[in-house]
Amino acid sequence: MDIPFWMYLVVMGIVFSAFMVYKTGKEERQMEDEIIEREGEVYMQRLEQEREEKRTTEKSMGV
Repeated sequence: MDIPFWMYLVVMGIVFSAFMVYKTGKEERQMEDEIIEREGEVYMQRLEQEREEKRTTEKSMGV
């Protein structure tokens, strides 16, 4: 049984497509993780700033 040449091309195309989906998904996850990490850092800085403001307000009020 002889398989036509175009069938090899179809199979190679499917394998290449699956590889690109995997590679792109991995890159997107890494970018999302970096964005989430930066947003978390900004959030933590804002919390720390609010704590400092609260401490200075409490000290000035004598609480």
